[in-house]
Amino acid sequence: MRIIVDAMGGDNAPLAIVKGALRGQKRWGVDITLTGDEAAIRQALTQCGVTALPQGMDIVPTTEEVTMEDDPSTVFRRKKDTSMGVGLTLLRDGQGDAFISAGSTGALLTGATLITKRIRGIRRAAMAPIMPTVTGRAVLIDCGANAECTPEYLLQFAYLGSFYARHVLGIENPRVGLLNIGVEAEKGTDLQRQTRALLMRQPRLNFIGNIEAKEAIKGGCDVLVTDGFSGNIMLKTIEGVGSFAGNALKGIFKKNLLTKLAGAMVLPGLNAFKAQLDPNKVGGTAFIGISKPVIKAHGSSNEEAIENAIGQAKEVAASGLVDEIAAHVDEMTIEA
Repeated sequence: MRIIVDAMGGDNAPLAIVKGALRGQKRWGVDITLTGDEAAIRQALTQCGVTALPQGMDIVPTTEEVTMEDDPSTVFRRKKDTSMGVGLTLLRDGQGDAFISAGSTGALLTGATLITKRIRGIRRAAMAPIMPTVTGRAVLIDCGANAECTPEYLLQFAYLGSFYARHVLGIENPRVGLLNIGVEAEKGTDLQRQTRALLMRQPRLNFIGNIEAKEAIKGGCDVLVTDGFSGNIMLKTIEGVGSFAGNALKGIFKKNLLTKLAGAMVLPGLNAFKAQLDPNKVGGTAFIGISKPVIKAHGSSNEEAIENAIGQAKEVAASGLVDEIAAHVDEMTIEA
């Protein structure tokens, strides 16, 4: 399996990307293609103590980069030789099994849609991060790719998230919940009410109805469906509360000798809790609905994040997720 990595994307490129690629190739047993400025990539390899490309790793040189200042809607027309655009083209042309970038989210979504293309019949690709819950983890879909949605978009997100939970997370019959301000059928805006009515008519989905955010965090569903605006707020709230809780506990345990001893006893548990909320441990977020696996690593990714993103990309590519979605697109319509 070959994973294509945008070596120039992200705040810490190219050094952290190259380090992560080296670690990921060794850990996950995959081949790697790095796209970007060849001189900069080779300099990063030298900084890692690597004088020659490892077997199974190659570089596809490019002359341009996608920056955070670039307009996502026009960048690939103005810049024809970016590390991101070339990587997505290689993916489209079958020269790799998945693509990873820590670059601009908007540009990556636009490029994946325009270059690699959506699966036929999918209205919008969605970002589907894995969020921690009290009982394990759940798929949150969408978390920011689509701020404004229609009921049909959310219907498709429910299917996409369900397939992802089944094929990648190994959940046999994932419970699908619709994020809302209450469980009653009449709660929410027209979007939630119309979407709930659609989801109730889908026999292939294990739809459990509306669910509040607090119940989702408790493990009340395996797939949480929402528009990208609400999903992004929820995801960042989880991250913020986790950081607040971690810092608050650290302060409590540093008060005196007794609390320091207590802190030492619960340190493994605290570290495990922290790891659940650490984006570097997860690696990235999959764009679901694109015809080939595309993984968005967060902008400040370090080498650990890229290493884990490579593992995630390998898992998604090997899961059969894209084929499963393509085989059932006809069911994901308002008429279904």
